[in-house]
Amino acid sequence: MALRAAVGRVWHLQRDCVKTASFQTLGVFRFKSACPVNVSHLDHLVLTVKSVPDTINFYTSVLGMEVITFKGNRKALGFGQQKFNLHQLGQEFEPKAKHPTSGSVDLCLISATPLATVAEHLKACGVEIEEGPVKRSGAVGTITSLYFRDPDHNLIEVSNYNQSEPEGSS
Repeated sequence: MALRAAVGRVWHLQRDCVKTASFQTLGVFRFKSACPVNVSHLDHLVLTVKSVPDTINFYTSVLGMEVITFKGNRKALGFGQQKFNLHQLGQEFEPKAKHPTSGSVDLCLISATPLATVAEHLKACGVEIEEGPVKRSGAVGTITSLYFRDPDHNLIEVSNYNQSEPEGSS
């Protein structure tokens, strides 16, 4: 009976929010939805961390983010027009994720800074690069990425969008 109920819910979503696939020139599949909700961008993301001060130190010194204090003494890390709100593990604010834990996030951050400069800075900060530079698929095209970890062992990817390459190059 539970399986039947689950299948019914899936059908309900598919019927009300039909998606159609299209292959774009960037080699990325896009799904268009008949759903009336149109998300434009990410405003903030919550990171659950073991130590708010250690996290602030890492992201401000390694990635140049700005500390934001709001609603009393809550902390966030700002960059561009987005921010990471910080929740201390075991002292999360409501509402929260069903099972908040530190070190469970993979983030991709786009930077205008050349990756060679990013790599030099990471080395100067004592941050080990796990992988890269490597080509990957970004949200709107090909990116080149470096991977490393923050103090909670979240996987951080810093990327540059690649310039158009001449036909025949790889």
